[in-house]
Formats: sequence, C-alpha cells, structure tokens
Amino acid sequence: MRVYPAVYIRGLRRYSTYRAATIAGILTNSVFGCINAAVLIALFSVRPEINGYDMGDAVTQVFVCQALIATVAVMGPPLDLGERIRTGAVGVDLLRPVSLMGWWLSEDLGRATFSLVFRGTPTFLVGTVLFDLVLPKTLGHWALVLASCGLAAIIGFALRYLYELAGFWILDTRGIWAIVGMLGPVAAGMLLPLALYPPAVSGVLRALPWASTIQIPAEILLGKESLPGGSVAGGLALQAGWALGLLLLGAWITSVATRKVVVQGG
Repeated sequence: MRVYPAVYIRGLRRYSTYRAATIAGILTNSVFGCINAAVLIALFSVRPEINGYDMGDAVTQVFVCQALIATVAVMGPPLDLGERIRTGAVGVDLLRPVSLMGWWLSEDLGRATFSLVFRGTPTFLVGTVLFDLVLPKTLGHWALVLASCGLAAIIGFALRYLYELAGFWILDTRGIWAIVGMLGPVAAGMLLPLALYPPAVSGVLRALPWASTIQIPAEILLGKESLPGGSVAGGLALQAGWALGLLLLGAWITSVATRKVVVQGG
C-alpha cells in the first residue's frame, strides 16, 4: 500500500525540521563518546585483552553505540502512541483503514533513517578522526553492517511499541519507561560492551532483544567470533529472529487490546 511509504516520508521530513537539535545531538554524542572512550582506554592500558576484546574493539563499540543511540532509541523518546492511548486520541488512529502497528512502524523508520544518516554517521566519523577505530575493509562487510543497523532500528521500534501498548491496560506507561530506561542500556551494551561482563552474565544479556540493538551490530562491524554461530550471518539471524518475533507479538497484543476499547472519558 502506498500509505506506508507516505507515512515513512512524513516521519523523515518531520524530524528533518529539527536541525538545531540534530547538531546538538551530534555534539553531545561525540563528547560522550570521547569520555567513554577515554575511560576504556585507561582500562585496557592496564589489561590489554578482556574476553576477546582489545582497546580498538572497545573504543569502536563506543562510537557504534553513540551512532545508533538515537536510531534505536532504547532510552527514548517514547512513541507518541502512549500519550494518544492515555488521552483517548488513539480512537482516531483505529479508524484508519490501515494497521495501527504498520502506521507507527513506518513513521518511526522515517525518524530512524534521518537519525542514522544525519546524526549517527557524523558522530561515527568524529570517532574515526579522533581514534583508531576498527573498520570493515570491504563494501560487502559495510552492507552487512547497514543491514544490521536496519534490523536494530526495527527491534528498537518493536520494544518501544510494546511498552506503549501496555497503556491500554495501565493507562500511564511512564513507570515502564522508568524501569526499561535503566535496564535497557545495560542489556544493550551501551554503558559497557557486554564482552566485559563475566561470561555467564554476558551470555544471558546477549540472548535478550536489547543486545540486538547495540551489541550485535557492533560485533558484526568488528567481525567477532562471539556472534551466534561465530559468524556475521549468525548475528543477523538473531536480529531477524527478534525483529520478527517482537513484531508478531506486537500485532497479537494490538489485536487483543483493540477488541474492545473504552477511551478515557467515554
């Protein structure tokens, strides 16, 4: 249907209007990237290798994280859907002759595309200028990294969509965001690469969906053997599985939530 490409373009155009915020985001992500990189450089100057990661790997993951942090939006912002559920405006959304999830996915992918190209890419380039990052050597490898980023954006959307769907039952999802806002970045590998945790903890965190938003894309770029199956294909398969599973779960919960909707005040 042509409506979904149109909504995607609308999402892209909407976020392209916030030019000052984009520049501020690049500056913020670059500064935090440099601070985190300095901390890890100090760590690896004492211990050159930790669970298969060296200094170059860790610093590279720092800037992969900063490049993707706005794209996957594990820390937010929430979808506007949650507020529309709370106010009852979702009733209008449900009158559209299109899928509720498809509409929000299309718009959020527009936002994610803009964030990746105009905020994430410049941030990563700053990292390549200031530090000796580990980079893919072939165009084919770069294409796999880009595919991984796309799957990460879908997983990030699916998680946020599920958080907002809870509003059909609890009305206000801010409590959910308070919890996942703390746990999500840790499980994603944003604060520290998961390889730096004890192997048992790292193995559990890698199996969770949040790891597929940051840790797995970083390891795909690095070509790490710690990926599922020890290959880039295994990492992409894990991401694809989470993306499909979370979208199917979101579609099912949407159908359950919208069988009988009583909007606030009515």
